[in-house]
Amino acid sequence: MKISKYWKAVVSGMAAGAGSLSVAVTDDVVTAAEGWAAGLAVLAALGFTWAVPNRQASQDS
Repeated sequence: MKISKYWKAVVSGMAAGAGSLSVAVTDDVVTAAEGWAAGLAVLAALGFTWAVPNRQASQDS
């Protein structure tokens, strides 16, 4: 299966944001600091995942 680095980054960003926000809403309140942390988690996941190249498919199939 071939997945572009853009979709890989989008999915990782969504996962990071969802994970961060799921921890933040355990007390039913999302503070500004928790919102910033979730936003930074999304940006970090997008950046790091986009920067890592996909492995090339091997010719031995």
